[in-house]
Amino acid sequence: MIRRWFNKVLGKTSTATGPVIYPVAQHGIQRNRIHPCALKTTRTLADAGYAAFVVGGAVRDLLLGREPKDFDIATDATPEEVRALFRRSRLIGRRFRIVHVYCGQDTIEVTTFRAQNIQGENEDDDDRVTAEDGMLLRDNVFGGQEDDAARRDFTVNALYYDTENEEVWDYHGGVGDARKRRLKMIGDPATRFREDPVRMLRAARFAAKLDFHIDPATRAPIAELAHMLERIPSARLFDEMMKLLMSGHAERGVRQLRAEGLHHGVLPMLDRILDDTPRQRFLHAALHDTDERIRNGQSAAPAFMLACLLWFDMQAAWAKLQESGQTQQTALFDAMDDTLERQRTALAFPRRMDGMIKEIWALQPRFEQRNGSRPFRLLDHPRFRAGFDFLLLRARSGDAPDELVDWWQRFQDAPDDARAEMLVESNGPSGKKRRPRRRRSRSDAGPAGENADTPASQ
Repeated sequence: MIRRWFNKVLGKTSTATGPVIYPVAQHGIQRNRIHPCALKTTRTLADAGYAAFVVGGAVRDLLLGREPKDFDIATDATPEEVRALFRRSRLIGRRFRIVHVYCGQDTIEVTTFRAQNIQGENEDDDDRVTAEDGMLLRDNVFGGQEDDAARRDFTVNALYYDTENEEVWDYHGGVGDARKRRLKMIGDPATRFREDPVRMLRAARFAAKLDFHIDPATRAPIAELAHMLERIPSARLFDEMMKLLMSGHAERGVRQLRAEGLHHGVLPMLDRILDDTPRQRFLHAALHDTDERIRNGQSAAPAFMLACLLWFDMQAAWAKLQESGQTQQTALFDAMDDTLERQRTALAFPRRMDGMIKEIWALQPRFEQRNGSRPFRLLDHPRFRAGFDFLLLRARSGDAPDELVDWWQRFQDAPDDARAEMLVESNGPSGKKRRPRRRRSRSDAGPAGENADTPASQ
Protein backbone atom coordinates (compact mmCIF):
# COMPACT_ATOMS: atom_id res chain seq x y z
CA MET A 1 0.00 0.00 0.00
CA ILE A 2 2.83 2.41 0.89
CA ARG A 3 4.56 1.64 -2.43
CA ARG A 4 1.35 2.26 -4.34
CA TRP A 5 0.92 5.63 -2.61
CA PHE A 6 4.46 6.75 -3.46
CA ASN A 7 4.07 5.59 -7.07
CA LYS A 8 0.88 7.61 -7.51
CA VAL A 9 2.19 10.75 -5.83
CA LEU A 10 5.83 10.80 -6.89
CA GLY A 11 6.03 8.42 -9.86
CA LYS A 12 8.64 5.67 -10.27
CA THR A 13 12.31 6.03 -10.85
CA SER A 14 12.91 5.93 -14.57
CA THR A 15 15.40 3.62 -16.22
CA ALA A 16 16.07 6.24 -18.90
CA THR A 17 19.33 8.24 -18.86
CA GLY A 18 17.69 11.59 -19.46
CA PRO A 19 16.78 13.48 -22.62
CA VAL A 20 18.89 14.93 -25.37
CA ILE A 21 17.78 18.56 -25.53
CA TYR A 22 17.89 20.19 -28.97
CA PRO A 23 17.90 24.00 -29.24
CA VAL A 24 15.90 25.75 -31.94
CA ALA A 25 19.01 26.13 -34.10
CA GLN A 26 19.16 22.32 -34.41
CA HIS A 27 15.49 21.37 -34.72
CA GLY A 28 14.12 24.51 -36.44
CA ILE A 29 10.68 24.59 -34.80
CA GLN A 30 9.71 28.21 -34.09
CA ARG A 31 7.25 29.05 -31.31
CA ASN A 32 4.99 30.89 -33.77
CA ARG A 33 4.24 27.55 -35.46
CA ILE A 34 2.51 26.30 -32.30
CA HIS A 35 -1.26 26.71 -32.18
CA PRO A 36 -2.23 29.75 -30.03
CA CYS A 37 -4.53 27.60 -27.90
CA ALA A 38 -1.68 25.17 -27.18
CA LEU A 39 0.59 28.08 -26.22
CA LYS A 40 -2.07 29.47 -23.91
CA THR A 41 -2.56 26.06 -22.29
CA THR A 42 1.15 25.46 -21.64
CA ARG A 43 1.57 29.00 -20.33
CA THR A 44 -1.35 28.63 -17.90
CA LEU A 45 0.05 25.37 -16.58
CA ALA A 46 3.57 26.83 -16.27
CA ASP A 47 2.27 29.90 -14.42
CA ALA A 48 0.59 27.54 -11.95
CA GLY A 49 3.92 25.80 -11.29
CA TYR A 50 3.51 22.73 -13.50
CA ALA A 51 5.69 21.38 -16.30
CA ALA A 52 3.93 21.43 -19.67
CA PHE A 53 5.10 20.39 -23.13
CA VAL A 54 3.62 20.06 -26.60
CA VAL A 55 4.05 16.36 -27.26
CA GLY A 56 3.77 13.55 -29.77
CA GLY A 57 2.52 13.87 -33.33
CA ALA A 58 2.54 17.68 -33.40
CA VAL A 59 6.27 17.81 -32.58
CA ARG A 60 6.98 15.01 -35.05
CA ASP A 61 5.08 16.73 -37.85
CA LEU A 62 6.69 20.12 -37.19
CA LEU A 63 10.09 18.46 -37.23
CA LEU A 64 9.24 16.94 -40.64
CA GLY A 65 7.99 20.28 -42.01
CA ARG A 66 4.33 19.21 -41.91
CA GLU A 67 1.32 21.08 -40.56
CA PRO A 68 0.03 19.27 -37.45
CA LYS A 69 -3.64 18.37 -37.31
CA ASP A 70 -3.77 18.39 -33.50
CA PHE A 71 -1.69 19.82 -30.68
CA ASP A 72 -1.54 17.69 -27.53
CA ILE A 73 -0.06 18.70 -24.19
CA ALA A 74 1.68 16.53 -21.57
CA THR A 75 2.08 17.79 -17.99
CA ASP A 76 2.92 16.70 -14.46
CA ALA A 77 -0.42 18.13 -13.25
CA THR A 78 -3.09 15.52 -12.49
CA PRO A 79 -6.29 15.55 -14.55
CA GLU A 80 -8.16 17.12 -11.62
CA GLU A 81 -5.51 19.85 -11.27
CA VAL A 82 -5.68 20.60 -14.99
CA ARG A 83 -9.46 20.71 -14.85
CA ALA A 84 -9.33 23.24 -12.01
CA LEU A 85 -7.18 25.64 -14.06
CA PHE A 86 -9.42 25.84 -17.12
CA ARG A 87 -13.02 26.89 -16.88
CA ARG A 88 -13.82 25.57 -20.36
CA SER A 89 -12.57 22.00 -19.96
CA ARG A 90 -13.82 18.53 -19.11
CA LEU A 91 -12.47 15.17 -17.98
CA ILE A 92 -12.98 12.28 -20.40
CA GLY A 93 -11.96 8.65 -20.69
CA ARG A 94 -11.85 5.63 -18.42
CA ARG A 95 -8.98 3.59 -19.85
CA PHE A 96 -6.86 6.76 -19.92
CA ARG A 97 -8.16 9.83 -18.11
CA ILE A 98 -7.44 13.03 -20.04
CA VAL A 99 -8.66 16.63 -20.08
CA HIS A 100 -10.05 18.48 -23.08
CA VAL A 101 -9.37 22.22 -22.90
CA TYR A 102 -11.51 24.36 -25.20
CA CYS A 103 -10.48 27.62 -26.89
CA GLY A 104 -13.32 28.80 -29.08
CA GLN A 105 -13.92 25.93 -31.49
CA ASP A 106 -10.47 24.43 -30.92
CA THR A 107 -9.75 21.58 -28.51
CA ILE A 108 -6.43 20.83 -26.84
CA GLU A 109 -5.95 17.40 -25.29
CA VAL A 110 -3.99 17.46 -22.01
CA THR A 111 -2.60 14.24 -20.52
CA THR A 112 -0.74 13.67 -17.27
CA PHE A 113 2.69 12.06 -17.41
CA ARG A 114 2.14 8.35 -16.92
CA ALA A 115 4.39 5.79 -15.30
CA GLN A 116 6.34 3.21 -17.26
CA ASN A 117 4.88 -0.29 -17.04
CA ILE A 118 7.71 -2.23 -15.39
CA GLN A 119 7.18 -5.99 -15.06
CA GLY A 120 6.41 -6.97 -11.47
CA GLU A 121 5.45 -3.50 -10.29
CA ASN A 122 1.95 -2.27 -9.54
CA GLU A 123 0.49 -5.78 -9.80
CA ASP A 124 -1.94 -4.91 -7.00
CA ASP A 125 -2.78 -1.46 -8.35
CA ASP A 126 -6.41 -1.02 -9.32
CA ASP A 127 -5.40 1.84 -11.64
CA ARG A 128 -3.39 -0.52 -13.87
CA VAL A 129 -5.06 -3.70 -15.08
CA THR A 130 -3.30 -6.08 -17.48
CA ALA A 131 -4.76 -9.22 -19.07
CA GLU A 132 -2.99 -12.59 -18.95
CA ASP A 133 -1.66 -12.16 -22.50
CA GLY A 134 -0.17 -8.76 -21.66
CA MET A 135 -2.90 -6.49 -23.03
CA LEU A 136 -3.17 -3.31 -20.97
CA LEU A 137 -6.82 -2.87 -20.00
CA ARG A 138 -6.60 0.21 -17.77
CA ASP A 139 -3.69 2.50 -16.93
CA ASN A 140 -4.01 5.60 -14.79
CA VAL A 141 -0.73 5.37 -12.85
CA PHE A 142 1.03 8.72 -13.01
CA GLY A 143 4.79 9.16 -13.21
CA GLY A 144 7.52 11.47 -14.42
CA GLN A 145 8.35 12.74 -17.88
CA GLU A 146 11.01 10.08 -18.49
CA ASP A 147 8.53 7.34 -17.67
CA ASP A 148 5.93 9.01 -19.87
CA ALA A 149 8.36 8.98 -22.78
CA ALA A 150 9.17 5.31 -22.22
CA ARG A 151 5.52 4.25 -22.36
CA ARG A 152 4.77 5.97 -25.69
CA ASP A 153 4.67 3.78 -28.77
CA PHE A 154 7.21 4.95 -31.38
CA THR A 155 10.35 7.01 -30.89
CA VAL A 156 9.15 9.76 -33.22
CA ASN A 157 6.02 10.14 -31.06
CA ALA A 158 8.02 10.53 -27.83
CA LEU A 159 9.27 14.07 -28.48
CA TYR A 160 8.49 16.99 -26.14
CA TYR A 161 8.55 20.64 -27.16
CA ASP A 162 9.21 23.25 -24.49
CA THR A 163 7.28 26.31 -25.68
CA GLU A 164 9.07 28.69 -23.29
CA ASN A 165 12.62 27.82 -24.34
CA GLU A 166 11.84 26.51 -27.87
CA GLU A 167 13.62 23.23 -27.09
CA VAL A 168 12.88 19.65 -28.18
CA TRP A 169 13.43 17.03 -25.48
CA ASP A 170 14.22 13.59 -26.91
CA TYR A 171 14.56 10.51 -24.65
CA HIS A 172 14.67 7.72 -27.25
CA GLY A 173 16.37 8.98 -30.40
CA GLY A 174 13.17 10.14 -32.07
CA VAL A 175 14.82 13.11 -33.77
CA GLY A 176 17.38 10.84 -35.42
CA ASP A 177 14.72 8.33 -36.44
CA ALA A 178 12.61 11.11 -37.96
CA ARG A 179 15.56 12.26 -40.04
CA LYS A 180 16.17 8.66 -41.16
CA ARG A 181 12.43 8.26 -41.84
CA ARG A 182 12.36 5.21 -39.59
CA LEU A 183 9.44 4.01 -37.47
CA LYS A 184 10.85 2.30 -34.39
CA MET A 185 9.07 0.94 -31.33
CA ILE A 186 10.20 2.03 -27.87
CA GLY A 187 11.08 -1.04 -25.79
CA ASP A 188 10.47 -4.65 -26.78
CA PRO A 189 8.13 -4.61 -29.80
CA ALA A 190 6.35 -7.88 -28.95
CA THR A 191 5.60 -6.72 -25.41
CA ARG A 192 4.41 -3.32 -26.58
CA PHE A 193 2.15 -4.81 -29.25
CA ARG A 194 0.67 -7.18 -26.68
CA GLU A 195 -0.08 -4.23 -24.37
CA ASP A 196 -2.07 -2.57 -27.14
CA PRO A 197 -2.53 -4.48 -30.43
CA VAL A 198 -3.86 -1.35 -32.14
CA ARG A 199 -0.22 -0.23 -32.26
CA MET A 200 0.21 -2.67 -35.16
CA LEU A 201 -2.39 -0.75 -37.15
CA ARG A 202 -0.78 2.53 -36.11
CA ALA A 203 2.55 1.27 -37.42
CA ALA A 204 1.01 0.64 -40.85
CA ARG A 205 -0.82 3.99 -40.80
CA PHE A 206 2.22 6.04 -39.77
CA ALA A 207 4.48 4.29 -42.27
CA ALA A 208 2.03 5.20 -45.05
CA LYS A 209 1.27 8.72 -43.83
CA LEU A 210 4.87 9.74 -43.13
CA ASP A 211 6.50 7.74 -45.93
CA PHE A 212 8.61 5.95 -43.30
CA HIS A 213 10.02 2.42 -43.33
CA ILE A 214 9.23 0.21 -40.35
CA ASP A 215 12.30 -0.83 -38.37
CA PRO A 216 12.92 -4.61 -38.90
CA ALA A 217 12.84 -5.38 -35.16
CA THR A 218 9.55 -3.50 -34.85
CA ARG A 219 8.05 -5.35 -37.80
CA ALA A 220 9.18 -8.84 -36.76
CA PRO A 221 6.41 -9.79 -34.25
CA ILE A 222 3.47 -8.27 -36.17
CA ALA A 223 2.53 -11.34 -38.21
CA GLU A 224 2.57 -13.55 -35.10
CA LEU A 225 0.50 -11.15 -32.98
CA ALA A 226 -2.00 -9.95 -35.61
CA HIS A 227 -4.70 -12.24 -34.18
CA MET A 228 -4.80 -10.10 -31.01
CA LEU A 229 -6.64 -7.42 -32.97
CA GLU A 230 -9.72 -9.63 -32.74
CA ARG A 231 -9.96 -8.63 -29.07
CA ILE A 232 -10.07 -4.91 -29.75
CA PRO A 233 -13.57 -3.38 -29.27
CA SER A 234 -15.19 -2.91 -32.68
CA ALA A 235 -15.81 0.80 -32.08
CA ARG A 236 -12.12 1.45 -31.42
CA LEU A 237 -11.15 -0.67 -34.42
CA PHE A 238 -13.50 1.37 -36.60
CA ASP A 239 -11.99 4.64 -35.37
CA GLU A 240 -8.47 3.44 -36.16
CA MET A 241 -9.43 2.19 -39.62
CA MET A 242 -11.16 5.48 -40.44
CA LYS A 243 -8.01 7.34 -39.43
CA LEU A 244 -6.14 5.25 -41.97
CA LEU A 245 -8.74 5.53 -44.72
CA MET A 246 -9.20 9.29 -44.19
CA SER A 247 -5.49 10.07 -43.78
CA GLY A 248 -4.87 11.24 -47.33
CA HIS A 249 -2.58 8.22 -47.73
CA ALA A 250 -5.17 5.46 -47.66
CA GLU A 251 -4.06 3.77 -50.88
CA ARG A 252 -0.57 3.18 -49.54
CA GLY A 253 -1.99 2.43 -46.08
CA VAL A 254 -4.06 -0.48 -47.37
CA ARG A 255 -1.05 -1.83 -49.23
CA GLN A 256 0.93 -1.51 -45.99
CA LEU A 257 -1.74 -3.47 -44.11
CA ARG A 258 -1.46 -6.26 -46.63
CA ALA A 259 2.34 -6.21 -46.52
CA GLU A 260 2.21 -6.65 -42.74
CA GLY A 261 -0.45 -9.37 -42.95
CA LEU A 262 -2.94 -7.20 -41.06
CA HIS A 263 -5.79 -6.99 -43.57
CA HIS A 264 -7.22 -10.43 -42.78
CA GLY A 265 -9.64 -10.26 -39.89
CA VAL A 266 -8.91 -6.59 -39.15
CA LEU A 267 -11.52 -5.17 -41.46
CA PRO A 268 -13.48 -8.17 -42.77
CA MET A 269 -14.66 -6.29 -45.84
CA LEU A 270 -11.01 -5.82 -46.86
CA ASP A 271 -10.48 -9.59 -46.82
CA ARG A 272 -12.94 -10.01 -49.66
CA ILE A 273 -11.97 -6.87 -51.55
CA LEU A 274 -8.24 -7.50 -51.60
CA ASP A 275 -8.69 -11.10 -52.75
CA ASP A 276 -10.97 -10.20 -55.68
CA THR A 277 -9.63 -8.32 -58.73
CA PRO A 278 -12.80 -6.36 -59.69
CA ARG A 279 -13.27 -5.28 -56.08
CA GLN A 280 -9.61 -4.30 -55.85
CA ARG A 281 -9.98 -1.98 -58.84
CA PHE A 282 -13.01 -0.30 -57.30
CA LEU A 283 -11.38 0.00 -53.86
CA HIS A 284 -8.21 1.56 -55.22
CA ALA A 285 -10.21 3.98 -57.37
CA ALA A 286 -12.14 5.05 -54.26
CA LEU A 287 -9.00 5.33 -52.13
CA HIS A 288 -7.15 7.28 -54.81
CA ASP A 289 -10.07 9.70 -55.22
CA THR A 290 -10.37 10.21 -51.45
CA ASP A 291 -6.62 10.74 -51.08
CA GLU A 292 -6.69 13.37 -53.83
CA ARG A 293 -9.56 15.24 -52.17
CA ILE A 294 -7.82 15.35 -48.80
CA ARG A 295 -4.48 16.40 -50.27
CA ASN A 296 -6.24 19.22 -52.12
CA GLY A 297 -7.62 20.53 -48.85
CA GLN A 298 -11.12 19.13 -49.33
CA SER A 299 -12.87 17.05 -46.72
CA ALA A 300 -14.08 13.51 -47.33
CA ALA A 301 -17.01 11.59 -45.86
CA PRO A 302 -16.40 8.34 -43.97
CA ALA A 303 -19.93 7.31 -44.99
CA PHE A 304 -18.97 7.64 -48.67
CA MET A 305 -15.94 5.41 -48.07
CA LEU A 306 -18.07 2.82 -46.28
CA ALA A 307 -20.51 2.86 -49.20
CA CYS A 308 -17.57 2.02 -51.46
CA LEU A 309 -16.21 -0.72 -49.22
CA LEU A 310 -19.58 -2.47 -48.87
CA TRP A 311 -20.92 -1.94 -52.38
CA PHE A 312 -20.12 -5.40 -53.74
CA ASP A 313 -21.52 -7.11 -50.66
CA MET A 314 -24.75 -5.18 -51.07
CA GLN A 315 -24.92 -6.02 -54.78
CA ALA A 316 -24.52 -9.73 -54.05
CA ALA A 317 -27.27 -9.63 -51.41
CA TRP A 318 -29.51 -7.67 -53.78
CA ALA A 319 -29.11 -10.23 -56.57
CA LYS A 320 -29.77 -13.12 -54.20
CA LEU A 321 -32.99 -11.58 -52.90
CA GLN A 322 -34.24 -10.95 -56.44
CA GLU A 323 -33.51 -14.56 -57.32
CA SER A 324 -35.70 -15.58 -54.37
CA GLY A 325 -38.65 -13.76 -55.95
CA GLN A 326 -38.54 -10.27 -54.42
CA THR A 327 -39.14 -7.26 -56.62
CA GLN A 328 -36.13 -5.18 -57.59
CA GLN A 329 -36.97 -2.29 -55.27
CA THR A 330 -37.95 -4.40 -52.26
CA ALA A 331 -34.85 -6.52 -52.69
CA LEU A 332 -32.67 -3.40 -52.89
CA PHE A 333 -33.86 -1.95 -49.59
CA ASP A 334 -33.72 -5.29 -47.82
CA ALA A 335 -30.20 -5.89 -49.15
CA MET A 336 -29.06 -2.49 -47.90
CA ASP A 337 -30.41 -3.13 -44.40
CA ASP A 338 -28.98 -6.67 -44.26
CA THR A 339 -25.53 -5.58 -45.46
CA LEU A 340 -25.21 -2.75 -42.96
CA GLU A 341 -26.44 -4.77 -39.99
CA ARG A 342 -24.22 -7.74 -40.83
CA GLN A 343 -21.16 -5.51 -41.09
CA ARG A 344 -22.01 -3.60 -37.92
CA THR A 345 -21.55 -6.76 -35.83
CA ALA A 346 -17.87 -6.76 -36.81
CA LEU A 347 -17.26 -3.01 -37.08
CA ALA A 348 -19.27 -0.60 -34.94
CA PHE A 349 -19.77 2.34 -37.27
CA PRO A 350 -22.37 4.95 -36.23
CA ARG A 351 -25.94 4.50 -37.42
CA ARG A 352 -26.02 8.14 -38.45
CA MET A 353 -23.95 7.09 -41.49
CA ASP A 354 -26.62 4.67 -42.70
CA GLY A 355 -28.74 7.37 -44.34
CA MET A 356 -26.01 8.65 -46.67
CA ILE A 357 -24.79 5.14 -47.51
CA LYS A 358 -28.28 3.94 -48.44
CA GLU A 359 -29.06 7.03 -50.52
CA ILE A 360 -25.84 6.65 -52.53
CA TRP A 361 -26.63 3.00 -53.22
CA ALA A 362 -30.31 3.63 -54.00
CA LEU A 363 -29.38 6.28 -56.59
CA GLN A 364 -27.27 3.90 -58.69
CA PRO A 365 -30.13 2.10 -60.51
CA ARG A 366 -31.84 5.48 -61.01
CA PHE A 367 -28.94 6.67 -63.17
CA GLU A 368 -29.97 4.04 -65.71
CA GLN A 369 -33.45 5.60 -66.03
CA ARG A 370 -32.99 8.35 -68.62
CA ASN A 371 -36.53 8.88 -69.87
CA GLY A 372 -39.42 11.16 -69.01
CA SER A 373 -39.06 13.37 -65.95
CA ARG A 374 -36.84 10.94 -64.03
CA PRO A 375 -33.47 12.51 -64.94
CA PHE A 376 -34.76 15.95 -63.88
CA ARG A 377 -35.99 14.63 -60.55
CA LEU A 378 -32.67 12.90 -60.00
CA LEU A 379 -30.77 16.15 -60.63
CA ASP A 380 -32.79 17.74 -57.82
CA HIS A 381 -32.00 14.96 -55.35
CA PRO A 382 -29.95 16.28 -52.39
CA ARG A 383 -27.50 13.38 -52.74
CA PHE A 384 -27.12 13.65 -56.50
CA ARG A 385 -23.49 14.83 -56.35
CA ALA A 386 -22.44 12.03 -54.00
CA GLY A 387 -24.33 9.47 -56.09
CA PHE A 388 -22.75 10.70 -59.32
CA ASP A 389 -19.27 10.66 -57.79
CA PHE A 390 -19.95 7.06 -56.79
CA LEU A 391 -21.03 6.26 -60.38
CA LEU A 392 -17.77 7.81 -61.64
CA LEU A 393 -15.77 5.44 -59.43
CA ARG A 394 -17.81 2.48 -60.64
CA ALA A 395 -17.13 3.38 -64.27
CA ARG A 396 -13.44 3.91 -63.58
CA SER A 397 -13.19 0.38 -62.20
CA GLY A 398 -15.36 -1.25 -64.90
CA ASP A 399 -18.46 -1.71 -62.73
CA ALA A 400 -20.56 0.76 -64.78
CA PRO A 401 -20.47 1.70 -68.48
CA ASP A 402 -18.51 4.79 -69.50
CA GLU A 403 -21.38 5.76 -71.81
CA LEU A 404 -23.69 6.18 -68.82
CA VAL A 405 -21.26 8.51 -67.07
CA ASP A 406 -20.68 10.51 -70.28
CA TRP A 407 -24.45 10.95 -70.77
CA TRP A 408 -24.99 12.23 -67.24
CA GLN A 409 -21.99 14.52 -67.49
CA ARG A 410 -23.42 16.11 -70.65
CA PHE A 411 -26.95 16.19 -69.24
CA GLN A 412 -25.86 18.13 -66.14
CA ASP A 413 -24.09 20.80 -68.19
CA ALA A 414 -26.53 21.06 -71.09
CA PRO A 415 -29.08 23.88 -71.57
CA ASP A 416 -32.75 22.94 -71.31
CA ASP A 417 -33.35 22.50 -75.07
CA ALA A 418 -30.35 20.20 -75.38
CA ARG A 419 -31.54 18.21 -72.39
CA ALA A 420 -34.89 17.63 -74.09
CA GLU A 421 -33.11 16.40 -77.22
CA MET A 422 -30.96 14.06 -75.12
CA LEU A 423 -34.11 12.54 -73.65
CA VAL A 424 -35.45 11.94 -77.17
CA GLU A 425 -32.18 10.28 -78.12
CA SER A 426 -32.29 8.19 -75.00
CA ASN A 427 -35.89 7.09 -75.57
CA GLY A 428 -35.49 6.34 -79.24
CA PRO A 429 -37.44 7.69 -82.28
CA SER A 430 -40.82 7.19 -80.61
CA GLY A 431 -39.81 8.93 -77.41
CA LYS A 432 -41.80 11.93 -76.36
CA LYS A 433 -40.15 15.25 -75.74
CA ARG A 434 -40.43 16.56 -72.23
CA ARG A 435 -41.15 20.25 -71.80
CA PRO A 436 -37.88 21.91 -70.76
CA ARG A 437 -37.82 23.05 -67.16
CA ARG A 438 -35.84 25.86 -65.66
CA ARG A 439 -32.26 24.81 -65.25
CA ARG A 440 -31.18 24.84 -61.67
CA SER A 441 -28.55 27.54 -61.18
CA ARG A 442 -25.23 27.01 -59.52
CA SER A 443 -26.27 29.49 -56.85
CA ASP A 444 -29.19 27.23 -55.97
CA ALA A 445 -27.02 24.16 -55.62
CA GLY A 446 -23.79 25.69 -54.36
CA PRO A 447 -20.35 25.23 -55.91
CA ALA A 448 -19.30 21.75 -56.87
CA GLY A 449 -17.76 19.88 -54.00
CA GLU A 450 -19.46 22.06 -51.37
CA ASN A 451 -23.02 20.73 -51.41
CA ALA A 452 -24.37 18.84 -48.42
CA ASP A 453 -24.65 15.80 -50.69
CA THR A 454 -21.02 15.63 -51.72
CA PRO A 455 -18.33 13.45 -50.16
CA ALA A 456 -16.81 16.66 -48.87
CA SER A 457 -19.79 17.31 -46.65
CA GLN A 458 -19.09 14.95 -43.77
